[in-house]
Amino acid sequence: MHEKSIDLLNQAMADELAAIHQYMYFHFHCDDQGYDPLANLFRQTAIQEMQHAERIAERILFLKGEVGMVPNASVDNIHDIGKMLAKAKALEEATIKMYNGFANQCSQHGDSVSKQLFEELIVAEEGHFDNFETQEEHLQKFGEQFLALQSIERSRQISGGQGTQGA
Repeated sequence: MHEKSIDLLNQAMADELAAIHQYMYFHFHCDDQGYDPLANLFRQTAIQEMQHAERIAERILFLKGEVGMVPNASVDNIHDIGKMLAKAKALEEATIKMYNGFANQCSQHGDSVSKQLFEELIVAEEGHFDNFETQEEHLQKFGEQFLALQSIERSRQISGGQGTQGA
């Protein structure tokens, strides 16, 4: 009865898993480059995507389906911050479009709970898109100064931590 919803939910699961992997990759590289605020943004977004995956899995299991655990894309090895943000925005934009379609399909075959889940996920994904867009705008507006400020933030935290130990 709910085969179509289970299929859509598993497609969403694959999308969420791919996003988690991509955002953690970006987190690792931003952290390595000393861009703590961006690293934290990617890490927090990945955690939120994990929570989405959990909600999707719970719905699949409620519908007596099997949870697919295979990402629908491999990680893109991107090290440039501007390209990372552009990729993140593109991922979120595609997910928003896909989930809108999935919500409509669930509605058409009488699964209002899965429809509501997709609508709630859309709101979260739009928030992710907005966060990445804001960071991209800062990078475009301030260029290398924006990245330098991110590195300075790490230096302040490191030196601030050492300064309090000696006091």
